[in-house]
Amino acid sequence: MKKQPVAQTLSVTIAETIRYKITAGEITPGQRLSEATLSEVLDISRNTLREVFRVLTQEGLLTYAPNRGVFVSVPDMAAIIDIYQVRRLIECDALTHAYALHPAVQKMKEAVSCAREHEKIEDWVGVGTANMQFHTAIVELSDSERLIKLYRNVSAELRLAFGHLNDPKILYAPYIDKNQSILELLDSGRNVEAASALRSYLDLSERTLLAAYKRSQSSTN
Repeated sequence: MKKQPVAQTLSVTIAETIRYKITAGEITPGQRLSEATLSEVLDISRNTLREVFRVLTQEGLLTYAPNRGVFVSVPDMAAIIDIYQVRRLIECDALTHAYALHPAVQKMKEAVSCAREHEKIEDWVGVGTANMQFHTAIVELSDSERLIKLYRNVSAELRLAFGHLNDPKILYAPYIDKNQSILELLDSGRNVEAASALRSYLDLSERTLLAAYKRSQSSTN
């Protein structure tokens, strides 16, 4: 098996690191990324970082503005609709065909527990990160490396879309109980009901985000 060049392997690793930081809410939508600062923090050359920026720009996570630099993308309405279409296809199917003893079910349980711990101290960004982990675990039920890889990128875009909400509590708080309910349905072997509950849940989440997007556009016009 032919090995990847070291520089290419490093680019892949750094790109994954930045995706994770976006998904975890450590890098926020609209934020300008300093080439000098990031290359120093990540201990990589600027050439390697530029390659990472190129890849993430192609994925829609970053945006290049001439004479201004590289910025974290802010998904528009079309992107939000597309993200949720992908989520319905992947997540609902994964739940429908899952089995209760799958290792990812334990990850779902841990994510719900983690969200409740963050809820106690009103750390809504932390609740959001736990929520992302819950949905990533749902996708892992599929046992498809391709779908899991695709969902990593979708998760990062989704977290950026959440940036349209000024108050993350509005989005995240109601879904802790909803996640628990989906988990209970899956545990009892009611997969189709779990998938149906998730579809309704995603519909509500999408409407909430689209409404927030419209409000953000109105306030800037």
